[in-house]
Amino acid sequence: MLVNYVIDFSEGSKEQSDLLGGKGSNLAEMTKLKLPVPTGFTITTEACLDYLKQKEQMSDELNLEIRQHIESMEKRTKKRLGDAVDPLLVSVRSGSKFSMPGMMDTILNLGLNDETVLGLTQKTGDARFAYDCYRRLLQMFGDVVCGIDKNRFEEQLDFYKSKKGYQSDIEMQAEDWQELVAVYKNIFLEVTHQAFPQDPYEQLQLAVEAVFRSWNNRRAITYRRLHDISDSLGTAVNIQEMVFGNFGLDSGTGVAFTRNPATGEKGIFGEFLLNAQGEDVVAGIRTPQPISKLESLMPEVYQEFLTLSHLLERHYKDMQDIEFTIENRQLYLLQTRNGKRTAKSAFKVCIQLVEEGIISKAEAIQRINPTMVTQLLHPVFELDQLKNAEVFATGLPASPGAASGNIYFTAERAKQASEQGEKVILIRQETSPEDIEGMVVSEAIVTSRGGMTSHAAVVARGMGVCCVAGCEEIYVDEFLEQATAGGITLHQGDVVSVDGTTGTIYRGDIPYVEGDEWQLLETITNWAKEEATIGVKANAETPADIKTALKLGAEGIGLARTEHMFFGEERIFEMRKMILAESEDALMAPLNQLKEFQKEDFRTMFTLLNGKACTIRLLDPPLHEFLPQTEAEITHLADATQRTVGEIKHRIEELHEQNPMLGHRGCRLAVTTPQIYEMQVAAIIESALEVAQKGKDLTIIPEIMIPLIGSQEEMRWLRERLDQTIQTIFSEKNQVISYKIGTMLEIPRACLTAEKIAEVADFFSFGTNDLTQLTYGFSRDDSGKFIGAYQQKQLLKEDPFQHIDEEGVGALMRIAVDKIKHFDPSIKIGVCGEVGGDPQSIRFLKKIGVDYISCSPYRVPAAILTIAQEK
Repeated sequence: MLVNYVIDFSEGSKEQSDLLGGKGSNLAEMTKLKLPVPTGFTITTEACLDYLKQKEQMSDELNLEIRQHIESMEKRTKKRLGDAVDPLLVSVRSGSKFSMPGMMDTILNLGLNDETVLGLTQKTGDARFAYDCYRRLLQMFGDVVCGIDKNRFEEQLDFYKSKKGYQSDIEMQAEDWQELVAVYKNIFLEVTHQAFPQDPYEQLQLAVEAVFRSWNNRRAITYRRLHDISDSLGTAVNIQEMVFGNFGLDSGTGVAFTRNPATGEKGIFGEFLLNAQGEDVVAGIRTPQPISKLESLMPEVYQEFLTLSHLLERHYKDMQDIEFTIENRQLYLLQTRNGKRTAKSAFKVCIQLVEEGIISKAEAIQRINPTMVTQLLHPVFELDQLKNAEVFATGLPASPGAASGNIYFTAERAKQASEQGEKVILIRQETSPEDIEGMVVSEAIVTSRGGMTSHAAVVARGMGVCCVAGCEEIYVDEFLEQATAGGITLHQGDVVSVDGTTGTIYRGDIPYVEGDEWQLLETITNWAKEEATIGVKANAETPADIKTALKLGAEGIGLARTEHMFFGEERIFEMRKMILAESEDALMAPLNQLKEFQKEDFRTMFTLLNGKACTIRLLDPPLHEFLPQTEAEITHLADATQRTVGEIKHRIEELHEQNPMLGHRGCRLAVTTPQIYEMQVAAIIESALEVAQKGKDLTIIPEIMIPLIGSQEEMRWLRERLDQTIQTIFSEKNQVISYKIGTMLEIPRACLTAEKIAEVADFFSFGTNDLTQLTYGFSRDDSGKFIGAYQQKQLLKEDPFQHIDEEGVGALMRIAVDKIKHFDPSIKIGVCGEVGGDPQSIRFLKKIGVDYISCSPYRVPAAILTIAQEK
C-alpha cells in the first residue's frame, strides 16, 4: 500500500508542523491564504524518519510519489524538469518542526545541467544569469550532497575575480561564469571521481537524501542539544519552484522581521540584496541594504510587502521572520515563521501584542521561555570606562549585551580555548552552520561580513549571545591568525571587548555591569503571578540579595542561611572563641556577642521584608568549617585567646571528621550544645518583637527551621527547648507574636517518617542538595569528577544535583508530601534546594503538591513564569 509521504502546499495547514515541519506547514498556510508563494510540495518528516530507519535507503514508493508531484508541478507551471527549452528548476530545502537556522541543508537551482542551462539562456536571453545559477548549483550540490569543501569553490571564485580585477560577483560576465562552471565541474570530478550528474531526477533524489541525512549532522545535533529539541522529530523537505532574485537589478532577495528582533521595536526591520539569491543574505557573503531603501527603488513592491507582512503577523499573532524574493519586480514569499529574537525583544513584543489586543496575557506568558529572564538583564559596559577605551572597529549591533575575552578566528580554536577555561570571542569573516560548536562557547561573536539577518546574527540572538556583524573594516586572516582594522592588527589570544548593543569592538578588557530591563520583567512577572498556583520565595540573607529578590517578585524569604552571617572578621573571631570554650561560662560570653550580631541582621531582614514571609535556618555546617586553616591564622587566634598554638591545633584535630557532611552538624550540634540554637532563636524572636513594635500594624511571623532532622524524637526534644526559650522571652518582654518552628526534609528517613515528624513541626522545606547526596551516596562536592562520565556513558540522563531525580529522590519527596498532607492538609511544604529554581524540576514539584519553592534571587522570575505556564 502506498504511504502518503508527500503533500502538496495546497493540501496542508499550519497545524501540521509535526508532519510538514515549520517551513512546510507555513508554506501550506500561505498558499491557503492565496499569497504569492511559488508552487511546490513537502516530503514529510515521517519520510525522513523512515529513510534514516531503513539505513538511508530511499524507497521506490517515495520516489514514485515525488515524481507524481513533480508532474503536477509541471502542469501548473507549464515547465518540465530537464526540458531543454523551458526547464523547471526547483529548490530543495530542509524544514524541521522547530526553526534551526542554517543547521541543515538547502540546494537551489536544481534541474540545471549542460543542456538545460542552454534552454534557460535562450528562455531568458541572459547567459550571465543562467550560468550564475549553474555555478551556484554545482557549489551547493558539491557541498551538501558530496561533502566537497565549499572553500574549494570559493577560493576559485576569489582567484578568478582577483585575476580579472573584479570587486564583487555582480561584475562577473556570462563568459566568466561559463569558465567558472567548467572549473567547478573539474573540482567535482577531481574530488568525487564522478562527473556532476546530468539527470535532474538523479539530482533530486540525491538532494532529498542529503537533506534527510543533514538531520543528523554534527551542527544540527549540537543545535538541538543547545535548544532542547528532540532527535526523534526528523526534518521535512520542501520542493519548490525556483524564483530568481539574481535576474538583474530589478530582482533581489531578502529577509525581514515584522518587528525588530533585537529590541522589539514595532515596524518592518530587515535587509535585502539586489541581483542575489537567498543564500547570499543569510550566509553574509555580501553586506545587504536595509529594507527601507527598497521603498525608493521599488515602491510598489515595498508597499505590497508591508501589506503582506502585516497580514501574516495578524494571522499568526506573533512577530514574523519572512524570506522573500523579487523577480523582475514581482514579489514572492518563500517562508514565514515566528521570528527568533533576543530576550528584550521577546518581552517587549509580548507586551505590545497584549496592548494591541492580538493576544491575551495568558498567551503572552506561554511565549516567554524562562531562560530568557537571565538574558533580559544583559550586561552592559560601564559608561565611565568607555571614555578612554580604544575602538578597534564598529559594525551592526546584531544581538545586545557586553562581553570581553580572548579572540579566536576558527570555531575549532575557540572551542579548544574555552575547554581550557578561557573566555572566548569568535571573530570570523562570516559564520556558517559548521561554526556552531565555536559559537556556542563564545562570549561574543563578530563577523566582518553579513548583516542583521545573517547566520551569525540569527544564531547569536537565539542563544542570547552578543554579536556585532558586518564590520567591513576588519580583515580576518585565518592563516596568519590575525585580524586587521584601521592599521591595527590583533593576534589570536589578544583581548577585546564587544558591545552588541552599539556595534562597537574595543581593545582590551572593559568592566561591565548587569543590564536593567526591570520594567519589562516586572510587567510579565506580574501577569505570571496572576496565573501562578504555588508561591515563589528566595534564598537570601544579605540586604542586597533581599532587595533584589523582592524587586524580582519574590513573596518572601524561603531560606535565610544563618551560617553566612558568621564569616565577617569580627564575627568569625567570636565564633572561634565559642568553639574553643571549655566550660559553659566561657561559652556564654561569645554566644552573647554573636547574639547581638544576629539581632542586627534579623532586624534588617524583618524591616526590609515588611511583613512578608521569612524562614530562617539555624546553624547547619560542622564547626570545623569556622576554625582557622593556615599557620598564620592559627597563631593569630592563639595570641588573641591566650592559648598556645598546640592547644588550638589539638581542638582542630578534635573537631576533625572523616565524613563531615554526615557528621556533627545541623540539629546534632544543638543536641550536644543546645545553647547555640537557643541563642539564635532568642535573637530571632527579640528582633521580631522590636520590629513589630516599631511597625505597629506590621505582622511578623518568623519561621524557624531546624536542619538535618531525621526522626520525630530529635524534632520533639529540640522543639521543647526552643519553645521554652521563646516563652521566657515573651514573659520578660510582656509581648507576644506568632511564630512557627519547622524542619528541612533532607534525610531519607525523615521523608519516610514524615507523618510522625509532622506531629511536632509547623512546616517543612525540602533540602534537595543533601537529600540527593544521601539518596545517591554521591558527594555533591566531589561528583564533578565522575558525573560527566556517567552522562557520557548514558548511566545518568542528567546531573541529579541540577534536575530532580524523579524516580529516586523524587519518589521520596512524593512519599513525604503524601504523608504530611494526609496528617494535616494545612501544613505548608516548600523546597529550598538548588533545584527550586530549575524549570524542569519545578514542573515535578508542582505535580507532587508542594506549596512553594525558594531559589536564588535572580531565578525568581523564571520560577514564577514556569509555574504560570504549567496548567
